[in-house]
Amino acid sequence: MSENYIQTIITDKIYPIIRCKDVDKTVEIAKALVAGGVRVLEINVENVSIYEAIKEVSKYATVCAGGIITSTQADYAFQCGAKVFASPIFHMNLVRISKNLRIPFIAGTTTANEAYNAWKSRIPLIKSFPAEAMGGTQYIENILRQMPFLNLMPTGNIKLADVVAYLNAGATAVGVGRDFYQGFTPGEITDRAKEILKEVKDFSEWNKK
Repeated sequence: MSENYIQTIITDKIYPIIRCKDVDKTVEIAKALVAGGVRVLEINVENVSIYEAIKEVSKYATVCAGGIITSTQADYAFQCGAKVFASPIFHMNLVRISKNLRIPFIAGTTTANEAYNAWKSRIPLIKSFPAEAMGGTQYIENILRQMPFLNLMPTGNIKLADVVAYLNAGATAVGVGRDFYQGFTPGEITDRAKEILKEVKDFSEWNKK
């Protein structure tokens, strides 16, 4: 069952990441994204109050709790309804936590070596962070040229306008943060979600031909 959440991300190919310290604002952004068709989104645990946002948003969307580095954080996020957890790092203790809770873990990696070790540990989807700072689409392409079996999801200052370029480079999915919502009204966020999901769907259908 847990793998279905990861498969949804892989199918939809777009992975919104909300980093906000305000609970109400986080929920507002999440609702706008879901209204636009987003099925799985990450809520980064910026502070302890954000668990309340996870609890609320989990009522109508699949939430991945982001920024998790301890078992206490993972346990509480799980109790609040998170179905997946993600970390900016890859560590075997997080793999053990994932197995104990029976929920998938999205590991954060920077180097090719870290990505390979995450794959060896059966991590189903691997964040490549910070993708833009490491060389953007070329960096993803270079890693996948040597290890095409990796399910890489680049994140880190990626713009919606660059999502298809990352998919063309071989990314399994693409994580987008502030560019999805910062400076936009809820209605505009919903429209942006609809537009990128359509763009990604068109990309997927074109590549099936």
